Amino acid sequence: MSAHELDPDPGAPAGRLARRSVGVTALVLLGLLWLHLLPALVGALTGFVLFRAVAGDQPPRSWRDTVRTTVLTLVLLAVVSVALFQAFELLVSASSGGLPKLLQLLADTLDHIRTMAPGWIVDRLPDSAAALQQALSDWLRAHAGEMQRWGRDALRVLFHLVIGLAIGMLAAASLRAEPRAVLPRLAQARWRQLGLAFSDIVAAQLRIALVNTALTGAFLVVLLPLLGYQVPLARTLVAVTFFAGLLPIIGNLLSNTAIVLAALTVSPWVGIGSLAFLIGIHKLEYFLNAHFVGSRISMPAYALLVTMLVLESAFGAAGLIAAPIYCAWLTRELRQARWI
Repeated sequence: MSAHELDPDPGAPAGRLARRSVGVTALVLLGLLWLHLLPALVGALTGFVLFRAVAGDQPPRSWRDTVRTTVLTLVLLAVVSVALFQAFELLVSASSGGLPKLLQLLADTLDHIRTMAPGWIVDRLPDSAAALQQALSDWLRAHAGEMQRWGRDALRVLFHLVIGLAIGMLAAASLRAEPRAVLPRLAQARWRQLGLAFSDIVAAQLRIALVNTALTGAFLVVLLPLLGYQVPLARTLVAVTFFAGLLPIIGNLLSNTAIVLAALTVSPWVGIGSLAFLIGIHKLEYFLNAHFVGSRISMPAYALLVTMLVLESAFGAAGLIAAPIYCAWLTRELRQARWI
C-alpha cells in the first residue's frame, strides 16, 4: 500500500488505521469550525497548495532548494495580492470615476424615491442627503460597540489567515519527504487529500464567479439599456462583481449592495428589479456550486446541497463556506477507499 492510499481490505490492520484516520480528520475539521478557525484552515490550505504548485512533488535536493521554493511562493503570493488590491483600488478610485461617483449619485436618489414612493414610505425617509448623512452618523454612534467588535473580528480573521499561510507552507516543505512511520504517513495522506479538495473548490469558485459576472453583465449592460435604463458605472460594477465573487458569501453581499445602490439612482423600480434579479442569481449559485464542485469530483449535487444545509445550520456562514471543501475531501477519501 502506498503512503496515501487506503487499504481496500477492510480486515487489514493498515486498512483499519486508514479508516480511523479519516474519522479523526473529520472530527478535527468539525472542531476547527467550532473553534472559529476556518480562516486559519483556508490560509494553511492556500499556503500548502501554492508551495506544492511551485515545488512539485519531488523531494527536496537540499535545504537551499526548500528555501528557494519558499521565497518563490512568497513572491507569487505577494504579486497576486498586490495585483488584486491594485485592481480594486483602480475600480473605486476617483480618477476612474468609481465608488466616489457612485456615492455622489446617491445624493439624488432620495429625490427620486420621494416622488414615486407611497406616502408611508416617504414619511420615514430623510428629507435630504444631509439628513441621510446625519442619520447614518447617528446609527454609527449608536452601534459604535458593534463596529469595534466587527473591526476586532476582521483583524482576528486576518491574523488567522497569515498564521495559516505560514503553517501551510511549513507543512508543504516538511511533507515533501516520505515519512517511514505509519501515523505520519496517514496524517500526510489526509492532508494531501484535503489540499486536492481545496484546489477543486477554488477552481469551481472561479467558474461560479465567471458565470455570476456574465449574468450580471448581461443584466446591467444589455438588458437594462434595451429597456431604456442606463445604470451608472455599469461596467465598473461588473468588474467588481467578478473580484468580489472570488470571496464566498461576503463578496456577493458587497457587490450586490453596490449594484442595488447604483440602480436606485436611476429609479426605485429599477432598484427593486435589480434586487430581485440578484436574489435569483444568489439562489442559482447554490445549484451552480453543487454542479461545478460535483462534476469536478464526481459527486451528486444533492449530496453537496445537503452538506451545505447541515453545516450552515450548525455553524452559520462559516459552515456554508466550509461545506464544499469538507464534502469534496470526504468524497475523495471514500472514492480512493473504493467505498463509493
